[in-house]
Amino acid sequence: MQEYKPPFWFQISVQCLIIYSIITTFLETVPELKTYATFFHMSEIIVVVIFTLEYLFLWFKSKNKRAYPFGFMASIDLLAIAPFYIGAAVDLRGIRIFRLLRITRLMKLGRYSRAINTLGEAFRRSAPELIVFGIVAMMTLTISAMAIYYAEHEAQPDVFSSLPASLWWAIVTLTTVGYGDVYPITAVGKIIAAAVMLIGIGVIAIPTAIISSNFTDLIKNERA
Repeated sequence: MQEYKPPFWFQISVQCLIIYSIITTFLETVPELKTYATFFHMSEIIVVVIFTLEYLFLWFKSKNKRAYPFGFMASIDLLAIAPFYIGAAVDLRGIRIFRLLRITRLMKLGRYSRAINTLGEAFRRSAPELIVFGIVAMMTLTISAMAIYYAEHEAQPDVFSSLPASLWWAIVTLTTVGYGDVYPITAVGKIIAAAVMLIGIGVIAIPTAIISSNFTDLIKNERA
C-alpha cells in the first residue's frame, strides 16, 4: 500500500531539522559550551515537539492507521523522540542507552532521502548473499580463533588466555583493522596471522562488491 508522501518543502524542512538536532547533540557535550546548557535544553524541547507533530501528522495521513506505528520508519520516528519523554519521567543519567537513542534521528533521513532509500534497497536485495557470507565469515572467525589460541597460548598465556580472548584478535585481524594490542610472537602464530590477514581482504571486498553491484543496478534502473 502506497504511503502518504509529504510535500517537498516539508521533507527539506525535516531533513534540515534532523541535521540541526544532530549538530546540537554533539555540541552540547563540548565542555567549553556548558554555559549554553539552557539554549541546548530549549532547542531539544522545540525539536522534539516538531518531531512529535511530524509523527502524529504522518500517522493521521496514513491509510492504514492501525499498522502504521509498527512500520520500520514509524518505529525510527518514535525512537527519535522517546528518550526525551522517558527522561522527563525518569532520571536517565544512569541509563545512558536511552540518551544514545537520540542518534536514531539520523536514521530519519532515510524517510525523505532518495539516495538513502536506494542504498537501503541495495542492502535488502543483497540480504541472501550477505547472510551466506556472514555464516562463512563466522566459521572463518571461529577457526582463526582456535588456530591462534593453540599456537600462542603457551607462549602468551595472559594474552591468548582463552578462545573468547582469541576471538577478539581474530575479529580485529580478519577485518584488517589491526589495533596491535594483541599479536602473535611464535612462528606458527605469525603464519596463521598472515593467512587470516589475506583472507580479511576478501572479507571486506566480497560484501562490498555485492552491495555495490545491486546499488549500481538500482541507480541505472532509476535513470532509465
